[in-house]
Amino acid sequence: MNKRTYAGIPEKYTRIDDARVVLIPVPYDGTSTWQKGADKGPEAFLHASDNMEWFDIETRSEPYKKGVYLAPPITENASPEKMVETVYRTTKNYINQDKFVTIFGGEHSVSIGTIRAFNECFEDLTVVQIDAHADLRPEYEGSACNHACAMYEASRQTNLIQVGIRSMDISELDHMDENQVYYAHEIINDDDWMTDAVHQMTENVFITVDLDAFDPSILPSTGTPEPGGLLWYETLEFLRKIFKKKNVVGFDIMELCPDENEKSSDFLAAKLYYKMLAYKFKYTDRQKEEEEED
Repeated sequence: MNKRTYAGIPEKYTRIDDARVVLIPVPYDGTSTWQKGADKGPEAFLHASDNMEWFDIETRSEPYKKGVYLAPPITENASPEKMVETVYRTTKNYINQDKFVTIFGGEHSVSIGTIRAFNECFEDLTVVQIDAHADLRPEYEGSACNHACAMYEASRQTNLIQVGIRSMDISELDHMDENQVYYAHEIINDDDWMTDAVHQMTENVFITVDLDAFDPSILPSTGTPEPGGLLWYETLEFLRKIFKKKNVVGFDIMELCPDENEKSSDFLAAKLYYKMLAYKFKYTDRQKEEEEED
């Protein structure tokens, strides 16, 4: 019996020594406060990926041929703090192997560990948070590693840019730089917001996507859905601009809360992951070719 691979791709593209991409599943749902089920997200994402075409029409490419190593899932759940520490150490280990490291959760507290690792490995890091919620509480329900605190450490230690925000507690204003927040109700009438946001980014960028950033009309299966979210093509346009202009060093996708009777959310998550790989390699490889020509 063949071992499981990302998207069912041939095993020759999945070996750790050759693969340019590492995909770390983190099925964790220890601190969510409304709908449970984000721990089932990675499995639903992988199952949907198995049913996805490998040719990306837009970029005219097959990103899987760069190689995607599906790492063993991180299953530490003794405490939020231990989970974050394990995610941090595992992520940093793969970064130090010169891999393009990606993570699929799991609830958004997982990102505390991933961002910590990337911030230590890349200078002057920008974190682009695409999310419905600010996630800027220093502590929630007795832990700084709660999903409601997912971006607090990043706000203190990185250049944080927040996109799609439409739900928060008033206390979070104390920890927010509103010059770098693109509220959902404002960007809908602002033709320049994407360009403005990219201009605020440093060269090295890490992208964290909470799937509740999307409008529930196209992605209802998430733990805390909020009306008024982003749509598919505007999100891809923004991501494309980032990958084209900046050095995206890694990304994570969080908060898929699968519903047995609603599979389109799972597939959107799978497609989003693959599109981000397509953009990464389209623009990274083009830049290398231009540098070699010079």
